[in-house]
Amino acid sequence: MKLMKRVKFIFKFWRFIPFLKDYFLSRNVSMAKKLLPIAAIIAYILLPFDIIPDFLSILGFTDDIVLTTFLLQQMIKMAPEELKEKYKVLND
Repeated sequence: MKLMKRVKFIFKFWRFIPFLKDYFLSRNVSMAKKLLPIAAIIAYILLPFDIIPDFLSILGFTDDIVLTTFLLQQMIKMAPEELKEKYKVLND
């Protein structure tokens, strides 16, 4: 069931862009909650370790997609209620 939620989330990614803007510009989101996803993405990019190597075609990008959707879903969970209500379609 979680896999299907993540797949649906990937197809709705374009809807997430305005949420990202509001999330990072919101005064109601603490600096730590803003820096955590950024630090995780930078660490993932800089670390040479990859769960599934990217040269393995579609399988290689699976771990990248899973990590990205996980981080975005965590950002939604950490968002203040006003942002969750404004972008309630993201929680579907």
